[in-house]
Amino acid sequence: MFDFVRTHKKIMQFLLVLLIFPAFALVGIDGYNKFIDKGAVVATVNGVDITQPEWDNAHRAEAERFRAQAPGLDPKLLDSPQARYGTLERIVRDKVLMAAAQKQLLSASDQRVADELMQNPTIASLRKPDGSVDKERYRQLLAGQGLSPEMFEANVRADLATRQVVAALGASSMVGQTLANITLDAFYEKREVQVARFLAADQMAKIKPDDAALLAYYNANTQRFKSSEKADVQYAVLDLTAIEKTIALNEQDVKTYFEQNQERLSNNVERRASHILIAAGKDAPATERDKAKTLAQSLRDTLQKSPQQFAELAKKHSQDPGSAAKGGDLDFFGRGAMVKPFEDAAFALKKGEISPLVETEFGYHIIQITDIKTPQLQSFAQARAGLESELRREQSRKKFAEAAEQFTNLVYEQSDSLKPVADKLKLEIHAAQGIARTPTPGDKGPLANPKVLAALFSADATEKARNTEAVEFGPNQLVSVRVVTHYPEKTLPLEQVKDRVTALWKAEQALKLAKEEALAKVADGRADKPVAGLGAVQTLSREQSLQLPSDVVEAVMRAPAQTMPAWVDMGLGNQGHVVVKINKVVVRDATEAAPARKEERAQLTRWLAAAESVAYYNDLKDRLKVKIKVPEPKQP
Repeated sequence: MFDFVRTHKKIMQFLLVLLIFPAFALVGIDGYNKFIDKGAVVATVNGVDITQPEWDNAHRAEAERFRAQAPGLDPKLLDSPQARYGTLERIVRDKVLMAAAQKQLLSASDQRVADELMQNPTIASLRKPDGSVDKERYRQLLAGQGLSPEMFEANVRADLATRQVVAALGASSMVGQTLANITLDAFYEKREVQVARFLAADQMAKIKPDDAALLAYYNANTQRFKSSEKADVQYAVLDLTAIEKTIALNEQDVKTYFEQNQERLSNNVERRASHILIAAGKDAPATERDKAKTLAQSLRDTLQKSPQQFAELAKKHSQDPGSAAKGGDLDFFGRGAMVKPFEDAAFALKKGEISPLVETEFGYHIIQITDIKTPQLQSFAQARAGLESELRREQSRKKFAEAAEQFTNLVYEQSDSLKPVADKLKLEIHAAQGIARTPTPGDKGPLANPKVLAALFSADATEKARNTEAVEFGPNQLVSVRVVTHYPEKTLPLEQVKDRVTALWKAEQALKLAKEEALAKVADGRADKPVAGLGAVQTLSREQSLQLPSDVVEAVMRAPAQTMPAWVDMGLGNQGHVVVKINKVVVRDATEAAPARKEERAQLTRWLAAAESVAYYNDLKDRLKVKIKVPEPKQP
């Protein structure tokens, strides 16, 4: 089909116009966009669909938050099927709890939202010296996550409402003393045991492979002896760095840029101020604000007569906890750092001057300018290096969009070579050998990107030897890959993998022998015959596992206490088999347990609350008819 498209471009363009234009005319561009953007439904909650684009966007945002918090985290972990499915489950949970909160008429007050925001350490770090939050930095922080303040605060309000859905369960969970003692005694019970491990490694010397057995094993397990699919490739990368190399600046461009940015380069005047704040919030009653204003004016009158008392009065009367102890000192700040009325007053004063009362949303301020820092304006020669770098980056960003379109078109239209796009955009053609479908852990760059590898091993690239489409593998980064030599997956001949076949066959046989020996011992023990090889008598409990796997410990602790001695046998994976003889139950010493009873009961209450929360959530899912239509991926 793609061959037909390449050969008959004009015909296809005409047909597309005939097909698309009536659709626009009937439903409009907005309606058409909504139609094509809807996406597949991946889950439903209370009759409301969750679509693939919604899932993709949520996972992208979540991955970005994780990257910001842990820059060294392997990106492949964040984009694994398990991580993506986890995001979908969280979307479903949020919608379930939100639906429950709405049905129960639960909400959060403005004050509760404000308190929650102030407890957020990231937002707390945005506080300015006068105690207020830097609103511009707050907006910038949220914009980096694709949120506005209104959206973020709505999310916080919704989160507070949904917390109330399950909070009551935790608060109401109780365990009676008698039930707690019975449960805890059973959980912390100890048992006297003897352990015998039957390891596959100990059986290896008994195993003698023969050619017929190895051939049979090889024929039954050919999937295990295949070479992985690989390819030798060429690839071209378009990114801002490549574009920047093509930018040639002339003298006049740099001089014009310098002239256009002189104001920015010189707009770094900073002022050092001290202030006295008499707090009165904008929502405070008028009588309270009047009282605060009267006190502030009284202090201002005192300072007019005796300005040297400023620091002393600030320590005594200022209600700004961040600066009062320092005599009101706010250190140096530039424009945009303070609320506007405060900034306007501060930048209108000369050094040493004291302002009249300045009213802001926090109350009434008296400001004194203690120093002014005016940096010297840089000359063209001094600023040139930095300006050239800025101008080159600015021009490269503008040029990248145009180059990206050319790159995308050229790798498709001239798909039999990367040379045309490399020559046109002055790009380097890189080479790599032995690239596999799954990147090696720790690999970086375009050939470690799952989207790039999927395109590289598509039939169009491997069978028809065409350039891949332009794939975005990072911000402002595009790559197209071309397969030079393709090495398909194939079953390797027995002669080439005989050592591996031998090792696997011997390991399998050794495991069988270990299991047979373990089961024979258990059979003797259950028949009351003497059993040799059991270990020394030891005490085992859920707290003292004797280095046994948790599933073995649980099987031992769940064995009926009425029929002792009892026997438990379980596999240890590829290591072998374990046999445990349980001689008797060791009754818990009530005197020894007494000091820990209170904390144990509290822990049991927390476990019960968690179990009830899970059960309640599952009940909500049933009532809201939750359906996740995507299969859960298997754990690696």
